[in-house]
Amino acid sequence: MSGNFLHRQPILRRPDGIGGALPALTLIALFFVVPVVALLLRSVTEPVPGLQNYAILFGEGTYARVFFNTFLVATVVTAVTAIVAFPVAWMLAIMPPALGSIVFGIIILSMWTNLLTRTYAWMVLLQRTGVINRTLMDIGLISEPLPLINNLTGVTIGMVYIMLPFMILPLVGTLRAIDPMTLRAAALCGASPFDAFRRILLPLSLPGIAAGGLMVFVMSLGYFVTPTLLGGTSNMMLAAMIAQMIQSLLNWGLGSAAAFILLLVTMALYALQLRLVGAKRMTGGI
Repeated sequence: MSGNFLHRQPILRRPDGIGGALPALTLIALFFVVPVVALLLRSVTEPVPGLQNYAILFGEGTYARVFFNTFLVATVVTAVTAIVAFPVAWMLAIMPPALGSIVFGIIILSMWTNLLTRTYAWMVLLQRTGVINRTLMDIGLISEPLPLINNLTGVTIGMVYIMLPFMILPLVGTLRAIDPMTLRAAALCGASPFDAFRRILLPLSLPGIAAGGLMVFVMSLGYFVTPTLLGGTSNMMLAAMIAQMIQSLLNWGLGSAAAFILLLVTMALYALQLRLVGAKRMTGGI
């Protein structure tokens, strides 16, 4: 009895209060809060204290065009990605588990390929003498090469390909949670396939579309490599403008202001999604 008491292991208790979260809070402060504060300070202190950097960004037409182009590309890419990803996600949700795992693995494997390599591959495919234009000309669909690069078309194609997995993953989880008997009941009640999709499947899949759409939209806002290589200087986006301001022009004040605006927009969109999802949960909606 006494021997067991002497060799009894001490009971480890989880720290109470803020002590348990202190390491995580320290990392967040060092790698997120401090850089953001430094970014904000530089945006209002360089070259002179004041809000002149923000006035320039919102007042000059050149920068307004970059902002407009950034949100336009992000919106188009998000919409096209959702349209392309939905049938793929539905196929993964209804196909046999063994085959679905193989297709799902192929989709995940594409995310592990180097981003720069995939973008250069699309440059080869989309150029005037590329495979796509040559194939379309050989089969007689076009008489001259289509402009598929250095424009919005090339940026959209390249970014949709890269963003597809980020839209498919949340959609698959949402679609698999839908009871198949719901669609069968709709068919038995006389609903056409389109009506069943429009009035049942699409509304039930909105949480997955919203989650994937927000992820794709936010990532598209700050994308740099693909828009720069496939879009050219005429389709400059905010991330490329920030890099040019800081690396080439050494204008830290203006670049920091643009980066801080991008951060605020991203956080506002995320807060909006949390508010909408929370409101739907409280009202019992889907």
